[in-house]
Amino acid sequence: MYSRSMWTTVAVLLVVGLVPMAMAGDEDGLQDFCVRDTTPGVAVVNGFPCKPAAMVTADDFKFAGLKNPGNTNNVNKANVTAATVIQWAGLNTLGISAVRIDYAKGGINPPHIHPRATELLILLKGELYVGFVSTANVLFATTIYPGEAFVFPKGLIHFQLNVGKEHALAFAGLSSQNPGVQQVAPALFTPDIKDEVLEKGFRIDTKTVDMIQAQFRV
Repeated sequence: MYSRSMWTTVAVLLVVGLVPMAMAGDEDGLQDFCVRDTTPGVAVVNGFPCKPAAMVTADDFKFAGLKNPGNTNNVNKANVTAATVIQWAGLNTLGISAVRIDYAKGGINPPHIHPRATELLILLKGELYVGFVSTANVLFATTIYPGEAFVFPKGLIHFQLNVGKEHALAFAGLSSQNPGVQQVAPALFTPDIKDEVLEKGFRIDTKTVDMIQAQFRV
């Protein structure tokens, strides 16, 4: 169990961080709210239509999916639980979302990008080595501890690695209701990209390309 003070820290940092992030994120709405209409067959064009206001309830703005630990029994020894407009209809048009990230000992959230959002990560438990790489290929990385936060600029490759001796837990806010995520390695080695492209791009031979592809094509 986590103490009340730890949850208070998360709440304060998320509020302080997400308000300006939302202002810089998705386009502002022209109404108080626009709860996502989940009716099957509803057309979606660069966003989601609104549920009729008369059908909106308080439950549309409540989300319980972040309170339980995620399953870290996987190759990365980590789990990301998302709370975007896809999972939480009340976020529609509000320009924010959140995630919970659980890391087993040695767990990693591998290099990835969010094409539509800046991310503010807050660590509750453990020690994380975190960082991002700028478009000038400069690494900005450090180790953070409980109560500390780190920001990953929109669209840049970033990562987190549990370097502590126990389970780690972090929460993050993102400046888009639908930030998107693309893992770097699977994006390049899962599709059927010509070997020559990968060989020349990474300066490796065909055998190495095949070996890496085998790790992701399972």
